[in-house]
Amino acid sequence: MELVTLWTGGGRRLRKDPDFGPWVRHVGTIRVPASHDGPFFYLARAIIYQQLAGAAARTIHGRFVDALKGEVTPAKTLRVRESTLRKAGLSAAKARAVRDLATKVRSGEVVIDDLEEQTDEEIVRRLTLVKGIGPWTAQMYLMFHLHRPDVWPVLDLGVRSGFAKIHGLEDSPAAKELEPLGERYRPWRSAAAFYCWRALENELP
Repeated sequence: MELVTLWTGGGRRLRKDPDFGPWVRHVGTIRVPASHDGPFFYLARAIIYQQLAGAAARTIHGRFVDALKGEVTPAKTLRVRESTLRKAGLSAAKARAVRDLATKVRSGEVVIDDLEEQTDEEIVRRLTLVKGIGPWTAQMYLMFHLHRPDVWPVLDLGVRSGFAKIHGLEDSPAAKELEPLGERYRPWRSAAAFYCWRALENELP
């Protein structure tokens, strides 16, 4: 699996932080799987993967790609019947969401070809026009497809739980509480979120 190193400036800064520092030194450099997929392919997969365990999500996504004969485009998605998508394993809600994405991209209501040139806020605004894409999914697109450095996904339970573990908090902060707590980590909040996730998977020696 090809990996890409991200947000090295954030890693260096967090290494000096009294709370994050031990975790940065223990976990090491931020490395994530490289993404070479186009935006429509990536977003359709993100919808399918929502709330599914990895193995099940990979299986259903593979069946989805097969149902489209490998041509994961808005036009091909709309040519395939919803019943075909359901047979591939998509729930009714996910089948509708994928088709809504395809409909809005094809009509031009949601433009995705120039997302790399847009601000984080504009990307979230556009993507959340699609039924089935909420702020969390849009933020994951920003972080792991566009590699934006200052995303702070406060709705993510893992980020909230990891933040509590790193800071020795008895309870995980609510989203509205975590939002201002992330201010001190600008402009590297994506790196902070990454180490919050990794803290849940590791223990300090």
